[in-house]
Amino acid sequence: MKVIRKIIEIDEEKCDGCGNCVPSCAEGAIQIIDGKAKVIGDKYCDGLGACLGDCPKDALKLIERQADEYDEEAVHARLERQKTESGNQKPKGCPSQQVKTFPISAGPGMGMSTVGPAGNSALGHWPVQLRLIPSSAPFLKDANLLITADCVPVAAPSFHSDYLKGKVVMLACPKFDDDDLYIDKLADIFSRNNIKGITMMVMEVPCCSKMKWIVDSAMEKSGENIPVHQVTISTTGQPLP
Repeated sequence: MKVIRKIIEIDEEKCDGCGNCVPSCAEGAIQIIDGKAKVIGDKYCDGLGACLGDCPKDALKLIERQADEYDEEAVHARLERQKTESGNQKPKGCPSQQVKTFPISAGPGMGMSTVGPAGNSALGHWPVQLRLIPSSAPFLKDANLLITADCVPVAAPSFHSDYLKGKVVMLACPKFDDDDLYIDKLADIFSRNNIKGITMMVMEVPCCSKMKWIVDSAMEKSGENIPVHQVTISTTGQPLP
């Protein structure tokens, strides 16, 4: 069924076939064919635009037009076929977008990791960049989210022990990244995964203030009512009151 929706359009005149956009599409909707990037089928493109920032020629853009509805089942079936055809190996592409959960001791009711001895990682999943996390990733179900500006883990020395344990982390930059993409992505995640709670971490700098607007806009779009707790970190790494 065709609907009016957002979808990727590729300008073949600008495209030089570098392939940078291919691993950025977790759904495998883009391939290099005859030296040019092409969307192999509208139903495989989720229209969120995770591939946009990786084109050095600015050949990709997000447009709104009549297209086949996004078919998540068809995407999964196609990726499974790719695994079978390649000898049951994972589909080709950047390892950064292969969904993984790590076998670290689970926190009660969280389904995620807890921090161990001092210095251990509390990370229980991959990927961690919001742009790369599929809305259907299994680690999102019934999760507590940690939506954080990507400067925070560098500044906060106790990020793993005090904030990350038991949570699904999503890194984003409210200054440089695409607001609409984040709002659409988060709204989709909120609406389909029964999210239990959100901790939002930002730096004290002004450009981080937009993160709250992004999360609030996504919440409104999703129609969900998820409790949100904000933590602000100073540039010296301390939580502010």
